[in-house]
Amino acid sequence: MDYFKEIEQFIIRNEVNKKSRRIEENNDILFNYWNIGKLIMKAQGGEARAKYGNKLIKEWSLEYTEKYGKGYDYTNLSRARQLYLAFPILGPVAQLSWTTISKLLPIKDVNKRNYYINLCLENNLSKRELIKEIKNNSYERLLVKKDEIKINNPNKKYKLIENIKNPIIIELTENERIKTEKDLEIMILSKLKSIFKQLGEGFAFIDNQYKITYNKRNYYIDILLFNIKLNCYVVVELKTRELKKEDKSQIEFYMNIINEKIKEIFHNKTIGIIISKEQDKFIANFVSDESIIPITYIIKS
Repeated sequence: MDYFKEIEQFIIRNEVNKKSRRIEENNDILFNYWNIGKLIMKAQGGEARAKYGNKLIKEWSLEYTEKYGKGYDYTNLSRARQLYLAFPILGPVAQLSWTTISKLLPIKDVNKRNYYINLCLENNLSKRELIKEIKNNSYERLLVKKDEIKINNPNKKYKLIENIKNPIIIELTENERIKTEKDLEIMILSKLKSIFKQLGEGFAFIDNQYKITYNKRNYYIDILLFNIKLNCYVVVELKTRELKKEDKSQIEFYMNIINEKIKEIFHNKTIGIIISKEQDKFIANFVSDESIIPITYIIKS
């Protein structure tokens, strides 16, 4: 008998059960707070009156905190009421943790709040990651803001333009310097997750200096990605200078080769990104359907 493997099976089972217990526990906590909020609202005389006067919550929170701890203090009871008022039907929000939702409820702008809810649901953000997105003004930096943002249906068709941030923020350490295209490539590869998360969702890394052969000549694409949500390849070219007319022709040439030689019939057409430098800022230029969308990168050191 392989005792190591036998023990490992019990460890795996325990970890899976632990995770499922955490999910179940979170659902209970959230559902309990939702019900607490519902009852507080009713005790205050309904939704119209629940928006005014917090005397009842103040009184009850003192008693509950003394008996059961700070989880039922004034702030949490107020948040519970906000939870019910914001979501009379929990729906997809039930997938989020109470600690995550408690960071979202103070956001009064419904579109802004729904944007961050979608961000959490689609990317499984931790509370810390959510706080960072809010601090970096992720919503304010959206290139295009819809008049109304609803909590997403998981089957909704993904649109890249609705998820691009502008500007893109890149944080450099003291030792990082960008003088050449190789420096830029190394920096982007080291921060791939952070950078492309801001460019949208679903980017997967294929390779850097990706070799393609066309008419017996070899060409090298700086970075090749695939976007799972858009179901297409993404060609990335890097320039440590201002964008030139021939850069668009070059990347369209690479995009056409990928479409002809790599893309499968069930994939959508390849798109391109040219990262160029303009004065002290880098610009990510999206190339698709004969148009270019420029997005600014801000370097923070």
